[in-house]
Amino acid sequence: MKKIEHIGIAVKDLEKSNKLFASLFGEPHYKIEEVVSEGVKTSFFKSGPNKIELLEATKPESPIAKFIEKKGEGIHHIAFAVDDILSEIKRLQKEGFIILNETPKKGADNKLVAFLHPKTTNGVLIELCQEID
Repeated sequence: MKKIEHIGIAVKDLEKSNKLFASLFGEPHYKIEEVVSEGVKTSFFKSGPNKIELLEATKPESPIAKFIEKKGEGIHHIAFAVDDILSEIKRLQKEGFIILNETPKKGADNKLVAFLHPKTTNGVLIELCQEID
């Protein structure tokens, strides 16, 4: 893993949260994107070299809607940049981590993504991200 790619925060109201985080960072989000397959609308902010992704559910059965229902708004995941997501998945499986989606899928911000089950990462949902060429 190269670096933290972004921190994902689950929110109930993306428009309201965009205003809040724009006030916090002193500048607006730089991108809004919907990932229909995941039932989520995302918004990205930069803070120095770091990125924050806000996630709002677009349907009640989406993972973000279920997360907010169970835990409320807050940090949803930490994403790490990787060069080769397939070999990283294989390496982590050998180490005993449970991969939620062994076949990477297209995520937001031009990334291939895969997730590690929080039961194997001390309760933290970990996302692996590889830039799509």
